[in-house]
Amino acid sequence: MKHKEAILASSKRIAPYVHKTPVLRSQGINAICETNLFFKCENFQKMGAFKMRGATNAILQLTEAQRSRGVVTHSSGNFAQALSLAAKSLGVTAYIVMPENAPQVKKDAVLGYDGKITICQATLAAREATSAQIAKETGATFVHPSNDIDVIYGNATAGLEFLEEQPDLEVVIAPVGGGGLLAGTALAIHYFGKDCIAIGGEPSAVDDAYRSLQSGKIEINTSTNTIADGLRTHLGDINFPILQKYVDKIICVDEVAILEAMKLIYQRLKIVVEPSSAVALAVVLQNKNAFKNKQVGVLLSGGNVDLQKLPF
Repeated sequence: MKHKEAILASSKRIAPYVHKTPVLRSQGINAICETNLFFKCENFQKMGAFKMRGATNAILQLTEAQRSRGVVTHSSGNFAQALSLAAKSLGVTAYIVMPENAPQVKKDAVLGYDGKITICQATLAAREATSAQIAKETGATFVHPSNDIDVIYGNATAGLEFLEEQPDLEVVIAPVGGGGLLAGTALAIHYFGKDCIAIGGEPSAVDDAYRSLQSGKIEINTSTNTIADGLRTHLGDINFPILQKYVDKIICVDEVAILEAMKLIYQRLKIVVEPSSAVALAVVLQNKNAFKNKQVGVLLSGGNVDLQKLPF
């Protein structure tokens, strides 16, 4: 029962520092999808994404001595912002390694939360090497965006809240990129849901998680050609076994469905989400028969979209 207690403890631990996000419904989207949809709106979370939960939980688990030396991560986007804001709210220094091609809007957001940015080449090897160098020089603790158990438990609190508000959900769909949100969601559903399954949504263009569950080993992508920029990363050795054990399946969706889902959310729910969030609804749109007349939870992971580059 280690996971169950850890999720409950995480929920209590981070409560003073994060928002309890709303669950929205749309009769219009229900009619289009022929099912009963509930949207958990993590786009309303502090810094605009679920990652605030995991980042906060990870920092709160550090000792005072560790906190005094700061935290370091590498991220081109949401986790960079999440760790910066979580660190700022807890009086901890955050060192953020960002690839040179990271959007300026994301860099500005990190700086706005007092994160200390180091720019590196846009390769995973460069990101990891730069992070390791900073950790060595400063004594900062490395916090991985998705492959860290305290981050995963923090992320799981969104699923826990979802089920507390909608205990009769039969399915919860979450997007999968690095695997931290889906792993946490799947754990929450296993321990707190009743007759509920976790499904991952993934762009067909970056279907590494889908292939990983098929092959039984972590697969990676050679291309990153998807509008869902938050889902271009691959799984890690901590979250992958959790996905193998607790996720029912991963369903891949095409770019057209992602775009259609994103438009629907803007038009019908009247809220701003980033493309990665829309992937979960795209799963339902592209597979209506599989979800017909079910109670389906859709986890909207974040709303940090560059308004200069809206895809429609």
